[in-house]
Amino acid sequence: MGYIICITSLKGGVGKTTTAVNLSAAFAWVGKKTLLIDCDPQGSATTGVGVNKKRIGRTFYDALAGKVPLEETVLDTDLEFLKVIPVRGEFLRAELELMSKPGKEKVLRNLLADIKKRYDYIIIDTPPSLNLTSINAMTAADRMLIPLQCEFLAYESLVQLLRFARLIKKRLNPDLKLAGVLLTMYDMGEKVSQQIADNARRHLKKIVFKTIIPRSVQLREASSVGKPLLVLDDESVGARSYIKVAREIMVRIARYESNN
Repeated sequence: MGYIICITSLKGGVGKTTTAVNLSAAFAWVGKKTLLIDCDPQGSATTGVGVNKKRIGRTFYDALAGKVPLEETVLDTDLEFLKVIPVRGEFLRAELELMSKPGKEKVLRNLLADIKKRYDYIIIDTPPSLNLTSINAMTAADRMLIPLQCEFLAYESLVQLLRFARLIKKRLNPDLKLAGVLLTMYDMGEKVSQQIADNARRHLKKIVFKTIIPRSVQLREASSVGKPLLVLDDESVGARSYIKVAREIMVRIARYESNN
């Protein structure tokens, strides 16, 4: 039975999709069967793993609309153990599609029920907002990972998101747990980055990952050419950082399971 991890943020530009793409690649790199689900209408995660949107047939929207089974939307990627469920522009209609369905907050959870056991990890890239699609992702997830850009405004949105997650846990998904807060776009030469990292560790303590994702030209370039950085340069700092995060998550889950 696989673990479902949603990558969630209220703020755009914090490394959310970069994390979804490269963390998925990192799990696949270490031999874990991984499925990346793009739930963001922009489709950046779809592009980020090298899928040409003009050439794909069925997408996540088709499964959501009940046109095809979810497994028929799964595509291969350049990594043997990484699959992806893509989206295109029509996913902008997903909110309307969800609104008309009974149990609208749990549609994604129900869709994933049959295929969850085929993967070790399922990563969901969500929109940078608290809409019905994001609620579905959080309701379906076992864990929620929050990227925190090392800037002051990002920290304020983190507090709001944690409050909302507690509400989701109370009303819709009592099994939802926090995978952790991941510090992203860290610049060792900037005092602001250091202050945000220090504040996060002081207030949030162990829920902040030990690994920090640096501000990286290579990560940006990888996104622009539609490849996980691990595919382009597996020895780069950014690529190795995401492998470390993947291993941290595996350790945290193993520790939790051993205590329960």
